[in-house]
Amino acid sequence: MTWVAAVARLRARRETGVLVTVATVRGHAPRKAGAKLVVGQTETWGSIGGGNIEAVAIDRARELIGAPDPEAELMEFALNDKVTGRHGVQCCGGAVSVLLEPLPVVEAVAIFGVGHVGLELARILARHNLDLHLIDTRPDMLADERLGVLADAVAQIHVHHTLLLPEEVLAELPPGTHVLIMTHDHAEDAALCDAALRTVGLGSVGLIGSSAKWARFRQRLAAEGGHDAATIDRIKTPIGLTEITGKEPATIAVSVAADLLRTFEQARHGAVPSAAAAVPHAPAASSA
Repeated sequence: MTWVAAVARLRARRETGVLVTVATVRGHAPRKAGAKLVVGQTETWGSIGGGNIEAVAIDRARELIGAPDPEAELMEFALNDKVTGRHGVQCCGGAVSVLLEPLPVVEAVAIFGVGHVGLELARILARHNLDLHLIDTRPDMLADERLGVLADAVAQIHVHHTLLLPEEVLAELPPGTHVLIMTHDHAEDAALCDAALRTVGLGSVGLIGSSAKWARFRQRLAAEGGHDAATIDRIKTPIGLTEITGKEPATIAVSVAADLLRTFEQARHGAVPSAAAAVPHAPAASSA
């Protein structure tokens, strides 16, 4: 398997890993600069030359996999009989530097409702390295020509076509996915809120809308859904930054995206657990 395919496999499995690259070579060495090794939690793919270099690099890569918010780092190896490594001697006669680049599990976001606000939000989030799930019960909202603005996305886009019961998609989302509910139909929003509270392992859950809308939803979630107050409080509404008060779809999208990115930063630095991070309050915004 090529290193590119190995990285893609880790991404698809949503598993952390480390990409190990021979950065520089001076003199004789087992592999040339550019040789790569991908290290997963239990597997490896490729090789940077075997022996002590590779074994030590794998050891350090596994330490990075288990570390919070790891950063890329260089390792230096002298290949001569005067240096005894942790896993033996390599006396090729040269020197090698090896770059270790952590491959974190990227954030996942699901936008339920790809109307005016939803599409603007998708355009912003698509510029970031994350898994972006787009769900709408209206086929025209997910038409290829409409989503063409996402063609150059950095994010991996996952489009979910569902004519009925969009809440069933919640069970298909990766653990820790941040959910944003902004459909065209308040009944659909309400069903999604109820289902989100019943779905284990989601990240933050945000709902677009007014305080009057939320008051009705709270009552229904308690009376008909049987949810207690603490559970209902997992849903944060309105969403976005309080400092941004504009009502244009693009303005609302910027506000919501900025707040979500702040949530990601807080989770990475341990301020908020990723699978329970909340989207903070912001001014009311009407549904897309």
